[in-house]
Amino acid sequence: MTQSTPFLRTRAAGTALAAAVLAGCSFIPNYERPVAPLPTSYPGAVPADAQGARAAADIRWQDYFTDPQLQALIGLALQNNRDQRVAMLRVEQARAQFDIQRSAELPTVNAMGTFTRQPNPANGNKYGSVYQAGLAVTGWEIDFFGRIAALKEQALAQYLATDEARKAGQISLVAAVASGWLALVADEELMDLSRRTLQTREESVKLTRLRLDHGVSSELDLRQAESLAEQARATLAQQERQRMLDENALALLVGQAIPDELLTRPGHRRLAGTAPMQPLPAGLPSELLQHRPDIMAAEQQLIGANASIGAARAAFFPRIALTAQFGSTSTELSGLFKGGSWAFSLAPQAVLPIFDAGRNQANLRAAQVGREIAVAQYEKSIQTAFREVADALAGRATLQDQLDAQMAQTRSDTRRFELSDLRYRNGVASYLDLLDAQRSLFASEQALVLTRLQQLQNQVVLYKVLGGGWSAGEDTTAATGRG
Repeated sequence: MTQSTPFLRTRAAGTALAAAVLAGCSFIPNYERPVAPLPTSYPGAVPADAQGARAAADIRWQDYFTDPQLQALIGLALQNNRDQRVAMLRVEQARAQFDIQRSAELPTVNAMGTFTRQPNPANGNKYGSVYQAGLAVTGWEIDFFGRIAALKEQALAQYLATDEARKAGQISLVAAVASGWLALVADEELMDLSRRTLQTREESVKLTRLRLDHGVSSELDLRQAESLAEQARATLAQQERQRMLDENALALLVGQAIPDELLTRPGHRRLAGTAPMQPLPAGLPSELLQHRPDIMAAEQQLIGANASIGAARAAFFPRIALTAQFGSTSTELSGLFKGGSWAFSLAPQAVLPIFDAGRNQANLRAAQVGREIAVAQYEKSIQTAFREVADALAGRATLQDQLDAQMAQTRSDTRRFELSDLRYRNGVASYLDLLDAQRSLFASEQALVLTRLQQLQNQVVLYKVLGGGWSAGEDTTAATGRG
């Protein structure tokens, strides 16, 4: 009993070692997510802001943008936008590349058939025919040292990174369509304002000409009135051109001509009447790591670069390939599967690199540098995301105050114009005072529209940079787990 115990232990150890070799090993470095270069909070963020509200990443774009026209436009863009279509095709391409790499783990079995004319020593070296048919496995690499597994891991990371990039592209597309649509609404509001201003100034020109004919006003007043009218006309033409440009840009995002029923019409809509967007909590900067697909794509690139090091390390060790054939051999085609002889051959091959002029070492160094590059890109994506959120929060904190001040200024300029017009008609004030009041009112009204547009677009940007615009329930790409 005491003599058999060492033998049993030796056999058990040998069995465990053989199992470990057959299972393969991995030279991929243990992956550890780099420490995110982020502060603990956003500058000027209020912790209680939008308390109880859902995170942007948990809000579907259909729930955040509730205007039916805008929803229809975003839906068309997601279907027809060519950049989004290319992004989806790239995901399919990356998935195919992963499947190709994964297939290398298993042997490829081929049907084999050969025909040979050769001299037969048993028959006086007369030429005869030899037919062979069967199955063959050629050059299947047994992945003892994890090279193929590392390449598969790298291909999987590339596939997942491509899918995350597609999600980031969808987020950007949804936000771009929303901002473009708001710009179109603002264009129409500005055009309507310019039309009303032009009409008012043309009436002022008529009144001034009438007063000139009766000797009440001077020609200088008439020319000043005409100048203001032409200024409003030029502004209207500029705004009409801008609206056409914005419509063309929106059509490019949508990927087709915008249907007439989805185009807003002058006088039918105002920015102040658009459906309000949900309040969004800023959350913690660390939450960006789970909510921003571009950050997750950068991390997948880092994981892939880490796996490339494993493949480069494995190249220093032997590659063991296996070639096997099984089939029938006969001198007559008709007897190949009847009277032919059956044979099986197995030819393993091991190749150990001895001298490669430093190629493997250079590949390893390149893979290690590639990982450092991927780390820097990952950290840069985090810093960029933090800056974008901080900028959007700064806009949210100040744009409402700016809008309130602009509204108050517009009310004051409106009242000033009314008083100036009354004083001028009663001969108390000069026409120059009236013209100045008209210019100030027109500028204030335009600034009010642009400030409101900036505030609404900032809400769109905040939704985008916090990871809104995509949700797991809308994902159409099958997830692939690491095994």
